[in-house]
Amino acid sequence: MPSPVVRLKPREGRRLRAGAPWAFSNEVVMSAETKALPPGTLANVVGDDGREFGTFCFNSKSLIALRRLSPAPDAAIDADFFAARFARALGIRKALYDAPFYRLVHAEGDGLPGLTIDRFADTLVMQVTTAGMEALETEILAGLDTALSPGNVILRNDTPTRALEGLESYVRAARGETPPRVSLEENGARYFADLARGQKTGWYFDQRENRAFMAALAKGRSVLDAYCYAGGFAVLAAKAGAREVVALDSSAPALALAEEAAAANKVSARTRFVKADVFEELERLAAAKERFDVVIADPPPFVKAKKDLEAGAKAYRKLARLAAGVTAPGGFLLLASCSHNIPADRFAQECAIGIERAGRETALLRQAGAGPDHPVHPMLLETGYLKALVYALD
Repeated sequence: MPSPVVRLKPREGRRLRAGAPWAFSNEVVMSAETKALPPGTLANVVGDDGREFGTFCFNSKSLIALRRLSPAPDAAIDADFFAARFARALGIRKALYDAPFYRLVHAEGDGLPGLTIDRFADTLVMQVTTAGMEALETEILAGLDTALSPGNVILRNDTPTRALEGLESYVRAARGETPPRVSLEENGARYFADLARGQKTGWYFDQRENRAFMAALAKGRSVLDAYCYAGGFAVLAAKAGAREVVALDSSAPALALAEEAAAANKVSARTRFVKADVFEELERLAAAKERFDVVIADPPPFVKAKKDLEAGAKAYRKLARLAAGVTAPGGFLLLASCSHNIPADRFAQECAIGIERAGRETALLRQAGAGPDHPVHPMLLETGYLKALVYALD
């Protein structure tokens, strides 16, 4: 049967007409019939001029009311549809990486809004953030069976953003079981991830290329890794030949995984993991006049919502000041943000101010984002959330 029709208001849908895959609730004619559609309904979208935009997931209760799945009206969004999208995504990743450890699906960047999937060999960790994708779970899993035949599929549907779509929070295995932890390979190093209780999906594949860049600077140098989580930057720097690595985090479980990774890579003698509040420890290190040749600061999001922008911006500025204060003359500093609610130019400005307030002169060497397994839809450049800046300090 044909899908219900959702209509755009007159003169609305400018970005949709230009190729963007979204439309917002204030652009939609919210008739009583339209409002009555269950969240996640598959609908055909039509402009006031009769133009057809394709098949979308619709949720009248969400700010982003429409998310496109196909440019064709009445598209069959079934197991075959997902299998084809997964096969395309898999082909891209196989061209990028030799080992099966990467983000397999990155929402709109792979034509699957509201769906992210991280791959850990035979285990997949899936996160659904929209009512539309939640309603299509059976078809998604069938498509994964066709494309990859995974042994385990873990649903990490515990992100707070699900509440914006009226969805509950839970973690469960949809296929197989949930391993207590898994090992993974990245940049030639071995790491460990807790897929059920770790942050996000258990690992941050987005920093892969940035870790490799900083590791190349670390040979023969001292390194401080603030917010080290499970040791991504710290262990690779030590493996690349860092003279010593000190890594800070407030999570004991994360530090345990990092220590296990250091042992697996035979760099325990040159790594030290410290449970601490990063701001307090940076102030202590500065007061003790301890300096490091390479400093890495990759914190959790300081701007979780738009209302947090000013407070979060001040936190990034303070972190930049403190991190610059413990960077040795002639050293290198990486500052990162995974907060999509702070624009790249604002983040760069706050970092520059913080470094200047530390009394340091600097040059910006590198501006980067997430790795290529985190593609961005070309009409949604604002969804390129990760920002990583590398500085050379005087």
